Amino acid sequence: MGGQYGGHLFPARLAPETISAYAETLQTLRKSGQRLVVVMGGGRVAREYIDAARRLGASEFACDLIGIEVARLNARLFIARLGEDAYPEPVTSLLDLRRAFETGKIVFLGGLQPGQSTNAVGILSAEAVNADLFINATDVDGVYMGTDVLLQMLLANELWAGGYPLFDPVAVKIVERSGIPTRIIDGRAPTNIVEAVRGTALGTLITPATAPARRGST
Repeated sequence: MGGQYGGHLFPARLAPETISAYAETLQTLRKSGQRLVVVMGGGRVAREYIDAARRLGASEFACDLIGIEVARLNARLFIARLGEDAYPEPVTSLLDLRRAFETGKIVFLGGLQPGQSTNAVGILSAEAVNADLFINATDVDGVYMGTDVLLQMLLANELWAGGYPLFDPVAVKIVERSGIPTRIIDGRAPTNIVEAVRGTALGTLITPATAPARRGST
């Protein structure tokens, strides 16, 4: 399974007890036989660093690099908490990801290269390990139509027409080509992640219009 933790986990003042609670959910999933890849967002700290860098004249390329480095630091917090359950370093390429995934440990990423959104990195990582599900744990309940109608299901190509802001065009293309079901859930409650993996219909499920042949599942 591929997953993404949004930046809401990392406010300006870090909360180790919150990180620990989320880490416990990952341990629960691993003990149940799930193989996990987790992409971290940069959070408030990354935004503050990037804002400062822009004020100091940094290019957008340099700002992206800063965001990636902060996200990798966030990943290291989870690795510290998980100990032997986690691969010991945040991976920095898809080839390294595939090698690390074969260890059976929980693998973390904090971004790959400038210009990629966290969503794109998340679904691309899920594709790289042939995951059977990608979960985007964010700070909203799912995808809404307007302001008050939660959409339980969407086809990936409907994201193009609907103007839904949670997924960028690159991420949508990868969902379409990979055939990986993508569930957007409220990640502010750690137990929601476990429930989503177990098949509970939380948030919004995004599927490709036509699922390609898959080699298997993880």
